Amino acid sequence: MPVLDKINTENAIALEDKYGAHNYHPLPVVLSRGDGAYVWDAEGKRYYDFLSAYSAVNQGHCHPKIVNALVNQAQTLTLTSRAFYNDQLGRYEEYVTKFFGFDKVLPMNTGAEAVETAIKLCRKWAYEKKGIAEHEAKIIVCDGNFHGRTTTIISFSNDENARKNFGPYTAGFISIPYDDIAALNHVLKTETNIAGLLIEPIQGEAGVYVPADGYLAQAKTLCEQNNVLFIADEVQTGIARTGKLLAVHHENVQPDILILGKALSGGAYPVSAVLANDDIMNVIKPGQHGSTFGGNPIAAAVAVAALEVVKEEKLAENAEHLGNVFRKKMNAYIAGSNIVSLVRGKGLLNAIVINDTEDSSTAWDICVAMMHNGLLAKPTHGNIIRFAPPLVMTEEQLEECVTIITNTLQEFEK
Repeated sequence: MPVLDKINTENAIALEDKYGAHNYHPLPVVLSRGDGAYVWDAEGKRYYDFLSAYSAVNQGHCHPKIVNALVNQAQTLTLTSRAFYNDQLGRYEEYVTKFFGFDKVLPMNTGAEAVETAIKLCRKWAYEKKGIAEHEAKIIVCDGNFHGRTTTIISFSNDENARKNFGPYTAGFISIPYDDIAALNHVLKTETNIAGLLIEPIQGEAGVYVPADGYLAQAKTLCEQNNVLFIADEVQTGIARTGKLLAVHHENVQPDILILGKALSGGAYPVSAVLANDDIMNVIKPGQHGSTFGGNPIAAAVAVAALEVVKEEKLAENAEHLGNVFRKKMNAYIAGSNIVSLVRGKGLLNAIVINDTEDSSTAWDICVAMMHNGLLAKPTHGNIIRFAPPLVMTEEQLEECVTIITNTLQEFEK
């Protein structure tokens, strides 16, 4: 079958089911085109995208500036590996470090790769700068975390579906309750050889859990007092999603190590990054970490364009405003609802909690109904539905989406 042949929904799903690994459970919709806040299926039906590829498409689908950067660079030079310099990487490195306020960046491709990079960087810093004995460094993580699904990362996950039958697991991690300063303080006071705290400023996959005001700032202060690195995983929460450039900026926190991905390319190409200052980043020497594709010319050109769009189109400000509108309207609905118990979030990263058990199909059924009504979203953790539309959305579009959501919910009210 020629690659460009048209394919219908039924055949596309059948092909994936037969030839692809069954490691995802998608909604039964086959997308073939995207533009801004919209996507179209194989039969031409239009939907609002309220997932944004898990916040990778903050700048909207197929943003012309990002696509042009991709196409132009792809027609010029695609890959050199890091065996040689290329004429795009240094420009990108200067741009991204100044954009986020760090000395250096280590470029990678995927979010999980960036998290692995940050873990290695933290450990090497601990041995060579903090003076922890080799192999003894420990990194604090939080219950309910989601940082990816590599072997190391699932070792400190408490999601048994992600962990079971993938061991043996990697040692060197201590898990504490999320949003619990007392628990963090206790570990820092009672445990030795603590190198870092790896944390999501908002736990996205866990159901958009927003910590109490002041938690992140207090955590950063405790890290500073104990010479422990504060590592912010902003792969999903960063790059304007929560109404600030970074979610930690809501509390004026500057991480010691910043992890970025997803929207760093506007969804056009796999691009991730780890940023830190010289005293941390300079522990990495040639041959100790890398990637054939990390920092390739296309990635560099695309990332600069993607960040320029964030700044030029004031996407953080738009996310802040529209997020407030969304939660106000949803709270007005929830006040008289039996099926939804609450809405939570920051900016345009939000979730509603369905009034049913985690093992029920209600949230899934609601998402399927919303799909039929022209809006795409996915459940997480059973009874939670995450809403994260592209940040280029207008208020008029958002209000139309709230109407679709609430009308759909009304069908499930008891």
